[in-house]
Amino acid sequence: MKEIVVLGSTNTDMVITADHLPVPGETICDGSFKMHPGGKGANQAVAVARLSGTPETCEFIAKVGDDVFGNETADRLRRDGIVPNLIIDRENASGTALILVDKKGQNVISVALGANGTLSVDDISPFMDDITQAKVLLMQLETPIPTVAAAAVCAHTAGTTVVLNPAPAAKLSKELLSNVDWITPNETEAEILTGVRVTDVVSAKAAAEALKALGVGHVVITMGFKGCYCADTEKLYPCRPVEAVDCVAAGDTFNGAFAVALAEGWSVEDAIDFGQKAAAISVTRVGAQPSVPFRREIV
Repeated sequence: MKEIVVLGSTNTDMVITADHLPVPGETICDGSFKMHPGGKGANQAVAVARLSGTPETCEFIAKVGDDVFGNETADRLRRDGIVPNLIIDRENASGTALILVDKKGQNVISVALGANGTLSVDDISPFMDDITQAKVLLMQLETPIPTVAAAAVCAHTAGTTVVLNPAPAAKLSKELLSNVDWITPNETEAEILTGVRVTDVVSAKAAAEALKALGVGHVVITMGFKGCYCADTEKLYPCRPVEAVDCVAAGDTFNGAFAVALAEGWSVEDAIDFGQKAAAISVTRVGAQPSVPFRREIV
């Protein structure tokens, strides 16, 4: 059994980088195109695998189509030392994402969930023992919320630490949130979950308190260039200044690193520091999974 199980999405990212992001009706013809593996779940699994202190720490549960993108996914994950448990959807294509990035690294993303959107409770039932025997279960919201909720209940009941990165943003039930040990929303996601607009430490604290009132155990709110707020310590941890070229997988890299640190028994402050160091490296590189650093790069 693996120490960390990641349950989530896997996509193929098609990325165009240009001088600026187009406005509605505008066509930009000076962009460059690249195709990368992505999906929030797979990105986080890659981060876990690359940033773990021991090899072959991660198991990844996902659903893919019976197509060329799905067929490539398992081999690609294995190359990073990840155990891929992939369910095949013969009715829907594998997930894809179209990503536009400007010269400052800012991006807009449109995702076709495909097979990710059909991952059911029945699909993950054969892997529940793996989930309950892991130290950490890491999830996001690019797969159906009822499936995420079922895995959270199973893991939390068994004593597995549940980490939820609630992205993309969505309203969540108190039943789901009460089975989450650590939640890691960004400012927008925190506002959708709580109704509190997060702009500074005071508002971040209010949002975190609202999340804890809904049953969440611990709250870490990522706030972009401002840093990261931790409810446990009631502190904002400034991010590391770097020259960003692509922010696509920064949050996923942070979450993967954070999950690794929790599984290894680190303090929350050290876990946040580790996540911020990894994320800072990722934004200096192009692509989702290609940008994720290895543990040896974290200093």
